[in-house]
Amino acid sequence: MEHSRGALVRWSLVDVLVVLYALVPVLWITSLSFKDPATFTDGSFIPRAWTLENYQGIFDNADFTRGLINSIGIGLIATLIAIVFGTMAAYAVARLDFPGKGALVGASLLVAMFPQISLVSPLFQIERALGLFDTWPGLILPYITFALPLTIFTLSSFLREIPWELEQAAQLDGATPFQAFRQVIVPLAMPGMVTTAILTFIFCWNDFLFAISLTSSNRARTAPATISFFTGSSQFEDPAGSICAAAVVVTIPIVIFVLFFQRRIVSGLTSGAVKG
Repeated sequence: MEHSRGALVRWSLVDVLVVLYALVPVLWITSLSFKDPATFTDGSFIPRAWTLENYQGIFDNADFTRGLINSIGIGLIATLIAIVFGTMAAYAVARLDFPGKGALVGASLLVAMFPQISLVSPLFQIERALGLFDTWPGLILPYITFALPLTIFTLSSFLREIPWELEQAAQLDGATPFQAFRQVIVPLAMPGMVTTAILTFIFCWNDFLFAISLTSSNRARTAPATISFFTGSSQFEDPAGSICAAAVVVTIPIVIFVLFFQRRIVSGLTSGAVKG
């Protein structure tokens, strides 16, 4: 009993240290975002003069609001397409036996592990040639490419847990294979699809590399990339306060997603890890 209580205390201390290590930078940025510019470099963790001027400034900035709209639109479209095609591909992986199935799974895993930085230059040249540079499709297509492997692996685990007999019963009642998939499999796999959609949207929302490499204006530039172009109203003004405020605003949707759906996210990531 003493041994387990000592272990509990040690693990609790480790957890507290990890949480503090992760949260201190976030709290520091949040503190800076509320600081008055005159006290920005005073070194105090808690602002001595609180102000909302930094937040007001970024929402008066048309580029930032446009970046938020781009992030939401591009993220939602990429997520929707990845879920639709990923669900069908995951169904094939989980339910069907066909030649090259192992190669397909291996290829999708290879794409997921590919370093994105090595693809930036070829994508830049291809999109310039196709007229996709600095457009929504120019970002949506790479996001789908990297989101599909995650979708396939996560959903195939969910689909394997759905009893095969339910689909067979629907087909015996006269449903076509596609009707059985749409009316039986998809509703049962909906929890997994929601989990995967959340993870995919977070991946698209957080991307910085493609957003800054494949855009040149606010037509398609997303919020994380827009922040890197922040400047003060003059060469003598430090935009650090605005950058911190924008970083906090961009982080809020992710925090809300994780707080509301943390159990679903963990369940989705560990689904199929243990076989009974």
